[in-house]
Amino acid sequence: MPEATRSPLADYHASQGATLGEYHGGVVPTRFTDPRAEHLAVRGAVGLFDCSFRAEFAVTGADRVRFLHGMVSNDVKSLAPGAGIYATMLNAQGHILADLRIYCAESRLLIDTDANLRDKVMQTFRRYIIADKVALEPLALYALAFQGPRARPLLEKTLHIDVPDLPEYGHFQTNFAGFPIRVVRISSTGEEGYEVWVNAKGMLGVWGAACGQAPTYDMLPCGTAALETLRIEASIPHYGTELGEDTLLLEAGLINAVSFTKGCYIGQEIVERSRSRGHVNWKLVGIVTSAPDAPSPGTKLILEGKEVGEITSACASPTLQKTIALAYLRREASEPGTRLVLASGVPGEVVTLPFYQRTETRK
Repeated sequence: MPEATRSPLADYHASQGATLGEYHGGVVPTRFTDPRAEHLAVRGAVGLFDCSFRAEFAVTGADRVRFLHGMVSNDVKSLAPGAGIYATMLNAQGHILADLRIYCAESRLLIDTDANLRDKVMQTFRRYIIADKVALEPLALYALAFQGPRARPLLEKTLHIDVPDLPEYGHFQTNFAGFPIRVVRISSTGEEGYEVWVNAKGMLGVWGAACGQAPTYDMLPCGTAALETLRIEASIPHYGTELGEDTLLLEAGLINAVSFTKGCYIGQEIVERSRSRGHVNWKLVGIVTSAPDAPSPGTKLILEGKEVGEITSACASPTLQKTIALAYLRREASEPGTRLVLASGVPGEVVTLPFYQRTETRK
């Protein structure tokens, strides 16, 4: 495993009382104050996250679009500058090697993934570059995320710009205090969200400017403990928990990561076979349980005395005030309303995902 990337702001966060920890290959704040309060700030107003557990690289060269189009599950050729997509990189057996976001800029494609996956993705790409005019370049950029119904006005006040209406994965480049930055619309919590990509020197300026507006926008700096409960409520799968090299794309329900009309790519035959068959044997589902504490990942799920699946992520939901879990279940046990029990004997019920979905964008 690659060494964890330490946030350029790690020492500053620690001096402000934050607890640091490793998360998806980055050393970032786990919490600043109470994770439940941080969670509710995102649901009700806005939270600010240090997302240095993400990592970026550029794909350049005349063949970049054709090459990447054949490497990932979604449609790269249709991207115009300023647009982006979510995609997966599969092996020949259709299993997920990594998930990634792809953004089209004027002369390059930008790849954003977990810090502990970037080397893996780049090494895999390099194995397939033969006569292609393609080059890969790691980028020394770090992401700060504004998440919540008041994310956009806080972002505008922080950067002193008007943020245009953007679709999810839409992006543009601008400057802040002399530093080039890229603004990306992306939700990692189920709320309206934006990321600011900036170099190490510019991070503190953006972070400090946003925190300076905190009282006006009811903003809290937030850590990964809150991010986990937010993303579980929003049913956003993560690599290493819901996604991995034993997972098929359609088992995880990643319809937004695949194009069924783009033509050939690595693993496409397996994806198409699963789609034409009309089902997969395992399915990512939601579980609501009466367990007082969140069950551990790997907890087995039992139906009529038979093991039918296991939990991947779970939390006590601050928004819903229930214990919820993401889990893989066998197809025959995956219908919403199915009642089963955890290995501990505590009852649970299969529910429709997502657990939480915003109904409006508020300012």
